[in-house]
Amino acid sequence: MKAPHTSRRSFVQATAAAAAVAVWPQLAQAQAFPAKPIKLICPWPAGGSSDAVMRALAESAGKALGSQVIIENKPGASGMLGPNELVRAAPDGYTLSQFTIGVARLPHMQKMQFDPLKDFTYIACLTGYTFGIVVKADSPFKTIKDLVDYAKANPDKFTYGSTGNGTTPHLAVEEFAGKAGIKLSHVPFKGSSDGLQALLGGHINAHSDATGWAPHVEAGTLRLLATYGSKRTKRWPNVPTLNELGYDTVSDSPFGIGGPKGMDPAVVKKLHDAFKKTLEDPAVLASFDKYDQSVIYMGTEEYTKFIRETFQKEKVTIERLGLAMKG
Repeated sequence: MKAPHTSRRSFVQATAAAAAVAVWPQLAQAQAFPAKPIKLICPWPAGGSSDAVMRALAESAGKALGSQVIIENKPGASGMLGPNELVRAAPDGYTLSQFTIGVARLPHMQKMQFDPLKDFTYIACLTGYTFGIVVKADSPFKTIKDLVDYAKANPDKFTYGSTGNGTTPHLAVEEFAGKAGIKLSHVPFKGSSDGLQALLGGHINAHSDATGWAPHVEAGTLRLLATYGSKRTKRWPNVPTLNELGYDTVSDSPFGIGGPKGMDPAVVKKLHDAFKKTLEDPAVLASFDKYDQSVIYMGTEEYTKFIRETFQKEKVTIERLGLAMKG
């Protein structure tokens, strides 16, 4: 007959072995990751500023991971078609999406397919947009004052495009219009390239967007009236911010990368580390510079906390603008 302590030791060893067997597939999967190409959804059209930056990030992250990261464009729904797809995707790290501030804002404005606090894994925040409002170079609107004066005399006649309902380029202009006491007519587009085409074609008076318009401003075909950040941009130091013009409107808009809920923490860490490494890549930093984006890094825990806090702040903003979902 075995001594009791021997039996107890055997039991403990057997239990530990069983636990190791249960954990082993997960560990093995995390160590093998990535074993195939990763899909990274860019929820904006090909050819725009977001698409260019996302492609630079994907190429750089792919090198760090030793596997291809393939961009898939899914434009529309104010940048929410990527997050929507994650709700149905397997949490294996092979389907990721860009997340904009819209993920924490739009659920206050309309019924969404997701709950931003429960349905996603926020991997890393990487950068953020610079926004501004542009008109054609031959436009009679030379300044924001010209725009305000015209809109006061002609309510709802001044048309401006944005990248969709509830996006920062839309809400920043609505906030400015509210502070200026004017009414403008909003025209939503699927992304920056569509809106710019409409502006250059003379179909709208202005376009509010991230700096996809920069090459046109540099070439002299468009005029930049104002930017929306807390301070003037390095590239256009002579262009005022809406805030300094007295309209109390500041919009800085960080964005990052995320996946479905329930992802293996070891896979999340691998992805986080790879995307963090992109922020040291000269090619990525050059793409940021081209579109006047700065490095805005947040790790997984900090980014998750940021989204939770932003969700609460956006609720207040949306209610103040009178855009909250009814019912």
